[in-house]
Amino acid sequence: MFSKILIANRGEIAVRVIRACRDLGIPTVAVFSEIDRTALHVRFADEAYLLGPAPATESYLRADKILEIAQKTGAEAIHPGYGFLSENAGFSDACHAAGIKFIGPRGDSMRALGDKISARIVAERLKVPIVPGIDCPLKDAGEAKGLAKKFGYPVLLKARAGGGGKGMRKVTKPEEMESAFHLASSEAGQSFGDPSLYLEKYILEPHHIEVQILGDKKGNVIALGERECSIQRRHQKIVEESPSPFIRLSTRKKLFEAARKIARFAKYENAGTLEFLVDKDQKFYFLEMNARLQVEHPVTEQVTGVDLVKAQIEIAAGGKIPPCPPLTKGGWGDLNYSLECRIYAEDPDNNFIPCPGTINFLRNPEGPGVRVDSAMYAGAEISVYYDPMIAKLITWGGSREEAIGRMERALAEYRIEGVTTNLTFHLALLRHPSFQKGDYDTGFVERSLSELKREMHQGYEEIAKMAVEIHRRTSSSIAIANHDRGEGVRSEWHTIARQEGLRE
Repeated sequence: MFSKILIANRGEIAVRVIRACRDLGIPTVAVFSEIDRTALHVRFADEAYLLGPAPATESYLRADKILEIAQKTGAEAIHPGYGFLSENAGFSDACHAAGIKFIGPRGDSMRALGDKISARIVAERLKVPIVPGIDCPLKDAGEAKGLAKKFGYPVLLKARAGGGGKGMRKVTKPEEMESAFHLASSEAGQSFGDPSLYLEKYILEPHHIEVQILGDKKGNVIALGERECSIQRRHQKIVEESPSPFIRLSTRKKLFEAARKIARFAKYENAGTLEFLVDKDQKFYFLEMNARLQVEHPVTEQVTGVDLVKAQIEIAAGGKIPPCPPLTKGGWGDLNYSLECRIYAEDPDNNFIPCPGTINFLRNPEGPGVRVDSAMYAGAEISVYYDPMIAKLITWGGSREEAIGRMERALAEYRIEGVTTNLTFHLALLRHPSFQKGDYDTGFVERSLSELKREMHQGYEEIAKMAVEIHRRTSSSIAIANHDRGEGVRSEWHTIARQEGLRE
């Protein structure tokens, strides 16, 4: 086992990796940007070192500085988490060249599968169905227009590197292409250091299904279940669940076999996720592979009992793949269902605009079947420089209904003050009849947005009316009393100020 591990990331995933290392008795090294000096992952690690200024390009994307710190501290391995350098094949190669283990796939495997275009070529060679698209980067928006005309609108522009909905734009007509191309390319460059894009046909009303795999150095690959990730906004997942309420057992088996086939071909090591689109007839298409740990990995952990971060570390150290749970008709065990809600500092009433700021008060939900993965605390800052995710809220239970019920309870218990959040939006979403029945696809949030926002404010109208009436009656009483004392109606402020011990 490793004597020391450096975590090349921040936020909740850095905390999550540190905790796995502690369970294994491995000392940890954290790295941080100037704005993250007081971050929780810095406090939790055994050692911590400054990378540079807040922008990721000057800190968390500085592979040279990270390697320098790893060598200086004697770290034998680097865990990249997700995002930043986690899918950078060059960084994986550089770690190997420096004699440091990269806890993730080898550079050649990452190039074959982490690059979306190469992954499509591999899948096509293995006769795994793929979405119609191109096998080389787009030159410019003009080429994209020509290909969109060939495939037919709508189409998707997607970043060649990375994932998480970054660098992705749906284009429904020719006049949208120039703007969409520029925005997607710019976002891809900022997020992954690679502005190149590719294009594929947009499948109507699909389900976004992903398969979690683990591979070891001996060529063994297991599939650890699927996750239903169709609750999305702007191609960004916001709710995930496992097993999928939509996928049939026969489809599930085919998806797992396709995922294992692709991973074996690339001699894939460590954790990875293969993503598919599945249409209403259960016909599936391979999309891409995320050659890293996923944000939503906790739902798989809860339904399988496999600690994926611990498994990553043990596989990287030459260990075996953990035992694979038996596949059942319901998924990965008749007693295990799990949900994850991504809690963001954003304003659902204002186009989900990020809401950076300081968290003044925080109380996490507790109780049976509830887990919170977060790096936030009272006094922590949501920075403009990074993703505004506050936490991942995970619940599980003996049935899908129980898992949903626990999530509703947990969302209602959550208290976050100082920043606007999407907590009420999640509650409205979970209570929607279509979600309750598991009858939704990737377009559900967009189609139901007005309805969900109305549900968010259900009940608040009555509270507002009561507050107005209380204010009206109080104001009238104060005005009458003040008039009797000859103070006039302007003295309402004086009355309140006297009561509160304030001055003008």
